[in-house]
Amino acid sequence: MAEQPSLEWLFLDLNGYFASVEQQVNPGLRGRPIAVVPVAVDGSCAIATSYEAKDFGVTTGTRIFEAKRLCPGLTLVPARHDLYVDYHHRVVAEVERHLPVTQIASIDEVACRLLGAERERVNATALAAAIKRGILENVGECLHCSIGLAPNRFLAKVATKLEKPNGLVALESNELPGRLFDLELLDLPGIGANIARRLSRANILTVSALWSSSPKQVRRIWGGIGGERFWYALHGLEIPESKTARRSIGHSHVLGPGLRPPPRAHVVARRLLVKAASRLRRLDLTASAVGLAVRLKSGRRWKGTLRIPRARDNFTFLGALDRLWQEMLVQAGAVPVTRVSVVLINLLAEAEVTPDLLDAGTASGSTFREQWERLSIAMDLLNRRYGRDTVVIGSLPEPMANFTGTKIAFTRIPKLVEFHE
Repeated sequence: MAEQPSLEWLFLDLNGYFASVEQQVNPGLRGRPIAVVPVAVDGSCAIATSYEAKDFGVTTGTRIFEAKRLCPGLTLVPARHDLYVDYHHRVVAEVERHLPVTQIASIDEVACRLLGAERERVNATALAAAIKRGILENVGECLHCSIGLAPNRFLAKVATKLEKPNGLVALESNELPGRLFDLELLDLPGIGANIARRLSRANILTVSALWSSSPKQVRRIWGGIGGERFWYALHGLEIPESKTARRSIGHSHVLGPGLRPPPRAHVVARRLLVKAASRLRRLDLTASAVGLAVRLKSGRRWKGTLRIPRARDNFTFLGALDRLWQEMLVQAGAVPVTRVSVVLINLLAEAEVTPDLLDAGTASGSTFREQWERLSIAMDLLNRRYGRDTVVIGSLPEPMANFTGTKIAFTRIPKLVEFHE
């Protein structure tokens, strides 16, 4: 009897994605070491680097002052998240010319389930090669990718790390663990510094040792079922993913020198919160708490949360933020702010909200909030039609003009409409 094919997934990881897109749209950057940054100050860090920069030891997360020391010829490129989302959709469209995309894993990663004859090694590798060629020819010659083929999505992603850049690696069940032992523990998705320390305390220092452990042992190390799921995924089993409900919507920004004085940083926080509120309304959600977190130039961090009556309008949220900001100033002082983050918490669909009878008719109750909500929705519509920040609450300091657009999170791809909020 012929052996059943064991390649069930194709996973694609774009190499140095943000930097590659910048080199694609600006030929003058090709062949040069570049770092994509949220803001061009030495205290910032690289959110992506070209392979020419990696050769100097400049990688994602490297502080810019250190990056300049490692690579004196480094070029800093301000991030353009709308551009990366645009190219993301182009890449997805190209992949779907060859295979249906099963899951968008992140802005630079997609996964495709293989079916029928696609699971045979010769066919799977031919599909992968065709996808790589199609991206280069139809999306951009600078957009190289690594593709992994494996029995499950986890191992397919791991396979992309075995050959970078521009690799194509197949891991069949009968080849496991094989090349997995060439990796470090931190190369495995799901193992960060914290889990690595726990593994070290358990005397698990290599992928080989982790492979030889038991599911229950790994569950104890992880502190929950996630460890056991990880063990089975590492061994090639298909583990259904558990769905999680959206719990919060937020935005953050690293501040350049011109925005660090507390009054200006406060305006940044307000603008970010209005942007989060616009997204909340577009998703037909409400929130019952507002959170604020800041990082100060002194190195200190401050964060606080304030519960509010369930709402979805700008004005209720901004009132809560202003109270949190004053609390922060009292506790931390008027120290320059280097990073600000805001978040709307305890989300619930608008259709699921039960009105509070005790709140109706009061000056701070439902009547005013209905008016505030209508005004907030009108602002959303005007900004989407005529451009971001056509209508704002208060004024924006001049340096803010270049950052108020949407940013890309680790695993969330913004909708194009968000770049107008």
